Amino acid sequence: MSNFQSKAIVVFSGGQDSTTCLFWAKKMFDEVEAVTFNYQQRHSLEIDVAKKIAKELDIKHHLLDMSLLNQLAPTALTRENIDIELKEGGLPSTFVPGRNLLFLTFASVLAKQLNAKHIVTGVCETDFSGYPDCRDVFIKSANVTINLALDEEMVIHTPLMWLNKMETWKLADELNGFDFIKNKTLTCYNGILAEGCGVCPACELRKKRPRRLFES
Repeated sequence: MSNFQSKAIVVFSGGQDSTTCLFWAKKMFDEVEAVTFNYQQRHSLEIDVAKKIAKELDIKHHLLDMSLLNQLAPTALTRENIDIELKEGGLPSTFVPGRNLLFLTFASVLAKQLNAKHIVTGVCETDFSGYPDCRDVFIKSANVTINLALDEEMVIHTPLMWLNKMETWKLADELNGFDFIKNKTLTCYNGILAEGCGVCPACELRKKRPRRLFES
């Protein structure tokens, strides 16, 4: 049973973190919908996976066009000719400037139209690869700005903010979503479903599972 009468919008990519958040939101809120953004990302399979997961979990799914972001932000996640790499002393080549700011803004506009007061996103400051728009201070700032801009009292929830990847897997297990997330999500930067390529930065983080769950 939900903790309170409420409706939430989950920013949803079809990856491990956002799918864990989807399971979390289903437990916490009475009504849940998901929104995915098409910014012509490196792997269009990401959108197909998000659609499939939302359908399987019986979640109403919205797909919004964010193609302008692709034009403005050439990175390894928007250009196939840019290598995926961690830059020493700088931001990873996978960082898409402004992405989470735009996602939260448009998710909030959608939430206002749907009379939802809660937005859920899977950003995390513990295992965040150096992305500045995954920090708690950014989320709090964005929440204040969005509420002022829309004259609303929305709450941005970040259930993974202070969890490392092992703890995120534990949460997925507690939500009865471990096997689903392990086998049906797309987190790999090289666009390989489930276990992924095993070598990209996203897959290296994904492998940090408790041994008991790893062997399940």
